[in-house]
Amino acid sequence: MRVAIVNDMLLAVEALRRVVASAPEYEVAWIARNGAEAVTKAAQDTPDLILMDLLMPELDGVAATRQIMAQSPCAIVLVTATVSGHGAKVFEAMGYGALDAVNTPILGPQGQGASGTEVLAKIAMVAKLIGKSTARKSRSPNSIQPDSFAHPTPPLVVIGASTGGPQALRTILSQFPANFPAAVVIIQHVDAQFAPGLTEWMNQQTTIPVKIAQHGQVLQAGTVSVASTNHHLIVQADLTLAYTPEPSQCVYRPSVDVFFNSVAAHWPRKGVAVLLTGMGKDGAMGLKSLYAAGWHTIAQNRETCVVYGMPKAAVELGAAKEVLPLPAIASACMEQVSRRWTRRA
Repeated sequence: MRVAIVNDMLLAVEALRRVVASAPEYEVAWIARNGAEAVTKAAQDTPDLILMDLLMPELDGVAATRQIMAQSPCAIVLVTATVSGHGAKVFEAMGYGALDAVNTPILGPQGQGASGTEVLAKIAMVAKLIGKSTARKSRSPNSIQPDSFAHPTPPLVVIGASTGGPQALRTILSQFPANFPAAVVIIQHVDAQFAPGLTEWMNQQTTIPVKIAQHGQVLQAGTVSVASTNHHLIVQADLTLAYTPEPSQCVYRPSVDVFFNSVAAHWPRKGVAVLLTGMGKDGAMGLKSLYAAGWHTIAQNRETCVVYGMPKAAVELGAAKEVLPLPAIASACMEQVSRRWTRRA
C-alpha cells in the first residue's frame, strides 16, 4: 500500500517514514511539507493513504483534507502531536472526510526507531477498508437470543457513522428538542482518545444532553450516549450497555454492526435506526437485522454523504426503509418516535 506523508517538521517526517518502512507491505509514495504541496501532489499521484499533519503553514490539515477529498479523494488519517488541544479541528477535518486521528510517533534520543504502534494499527485498518490487506474479514457476531429485562424501555434511536460523521451528527442532534422522548445511542468510528472531545463538542451543538456511554448504563429518554472505547458497545440481555472486545477481528472498533445486532437481539421495542456517511460496509448488515426485526431504518442519501460507502452497502442489501438527505433525517426520526411513543411497537 502506498502511503504519503504530509508534515512540516523534519523529525516527524522521519519518524513517520521509519514507521511506514518498518512494514514490508507499505511504501512511502511521496512527502509534502505543507497542505498546499499535498493538494498538488495528491492530484498528480493519488496514494492509497495520506498521513496528514493538522497544523502547518500555508494550508493546514483541515483545509488540505477538504481540498483533497473534493479533487482527488483518498483515505486520510490525521497524525499530529497536538491532538489533545485541537479537538475541534480534528472533528472539522473528519467532517471533510478524514477517517481518524492518531498521535505523531517519536524518535528515540539517539535517532533510533520511532514508536509507531498506533500509527501502524491505523494504517492496517485503512488497508482492510480499501482492500489492500489479505487479513480475513471479521465475521458477524452470533445472534443473541432475547431475554427478560428489568428496566423500562423508552423509544430508542440508534445511529452509526464514520467518515464525515461528526458534522452529520451535529446536523441531526441540533434539530432534536430538549424534551425528545427517546434515548439515542451513537456509534461513531473514532479512536478512544478522541471520544471525550467528540462528546463534549456534540454536547455544545444540541439542547439534548450528550454523554459518554458507560458500562452498565441504563438508557433513558432525552439523552444521547456515545460509544467511547476501542471495544464494541452492545446492549445486553438486561437492556444495560456494555463494552466487549469481541469480535476481535472487526476492522472498526467500535463496530456499528456489533451494536445494531445486539439491539436487534435484545431491545423489546421497535425503534429507529440510522446509518450515516462513512467508508466501508460497517452497519449495513446490522441495519438489515433491525429492518427484519421491524425497526424503521434510514440510510443517508448519496448526495449528502461525504463518503457514500456504509449507506450504499445498506441500500444494496435492502436494509433501508427510507433513503433521505441529511437535513431530513432528524424530522423523520422525530416523526417515527412520536408514532411509537403513543403505542407499544
